[in-house]
Formats: sequence, C-alpha cells, structure tokens
Amino acid sequence: MKLGTENKFETFAAIILGLGALLSIGYWLIPSLSSNKPATAPEARTPVTKSLINPLDPTIRVDLLESAQNVKYEGKGRNIFVPGAPVEIPKPDTSPLRKPAPQTPPPVVAQGPPPINLKFFGVASRAGEAQKVFLSEGESIFVAHEGDIVNSRYKVVKINPQSVEIEDLLNNNRQSIPLTQG
Repeated sequence: MKLGTENKFETFAAIILGLGALLSIGYWLIPSLSSNKPATAPEARTPVTKSLINPLDPTIRVDLLESAQNVKYEGKGRNIFVPGAPVEIPKPDTSPLRKPAPQTPPPVVAQGPPPINLKFFGVASRAGEAQKVFLSEGESIFVAHEGDIVNSRYKVVKINPQSVEIEDLLNNNRQSIPLTQG
C-alpha cells in the first residue's frame, strides 16, 4: 500500500495547506484571536461619581494623599534583628499627659559557631603511608588523611592517636574531636 509520499514537493505542500486550514478554523472559532472585539456585547458604562473610584482614573486624589501623610507607624514591639527575641506588646497609654518611656532592645547575646558534628572512631596507619582517620556524620562514613576536606566542609588539620583536629571551613571554627569507643 502506497501513502503517496513519493513526491516530496507535493507532500510538503499538502502539509502546509493542512496547517493553514487548521489555523484559519482555529482563528474563526476562537474570537479572542480574530480581533480585539469583545466576545460579548458591550455593557453600558457607569458614570464615575464621587463615591465610586475608578482604578484607571489618572487624576490625583489630594484628599487621600493628605490622609496617608498623617498616619504614624507604631509597629508591634518585636525586634526583628534579634533572633528569638520575645514579642513585646505595648500597653495603651491611658494618660494623655504621660509619654511612654523609650524601649531599649534586649542585649544581643553573641553565639559561638555551631559545634562540629563529626565523630572520630578510628585511625589506620601502614608503614610508609600517611595516617588515615575514620569519621562519621549521621549515617555517612568518611576516610581521610591530614589536609583532606570531608563532606565539602571540614578539613582534617592534625591526626593524633586519641583525637583529631578538624576545621569547619564554613564557620572558620577549629575543634578537637576525641576518639569515641563503640
């Protein structure tokens, strides 16, 4: 059975004509593609009154601008720059003569870098080779030499028989991790 695709020019012309027919039918069926005319009959426009604000009206409403200028921001009493700071709710001032005392933020407690969560559980050494340490973090186990970077974050600085010195490269922190049994 032949499909009639032997003549490439006729096949190409048939495809182009078929696509053109589909586009013209789609253009006719979907009114939003055919013109900028609305799909339904136009509704009667309502005149803009003083009580109705037209969002497309370009005139400047001076009365709204003046009312916005008189608004004073009073906040919620929470210091967003101190992590874990309690929310302080200011009490309303009942006396018109007394001004509230200015609130001072709580002192910022300096926190040190986070601890290194690696566990050191062994050393291996062979004659003529550098010492290796066995480290773990969660379910992951790492074998490293001095100077190696573990878990793309920790650098093994010094290997001792009972401890290993690790540097956290992200927090610029050094910590000696003791050998753990079991």
